[in-house]
Amino acid sequence: MRTDNAFIEAFNGRFRAECLNAHWFLTLADAAEKLEAWRRGYNEVRPHGAIGSKPPIAFMNPGDTASPSP
Repeated sequence: MRTDNAFIEAFNGRFRAECLNAHWFLTLADAAEKLEAWRRGYNEVRPHGAIGSKPPIAFMNPGDTASPSP
């Protein structure tokens, strides 16, 4: 298997394992709600080792403010 972008491949693996394989999506609205909750956790709460064990939001918003709702 050829890997074009290791970062995308790693993200896709995490997304599948932590979100898609962990939830049943009963409706489109249910899927949107669960995906948004996972996205917020991934970007705003979960520490990422490659950036000093900080969540990515810490680099986007130095004041540690949450991202706006979609």
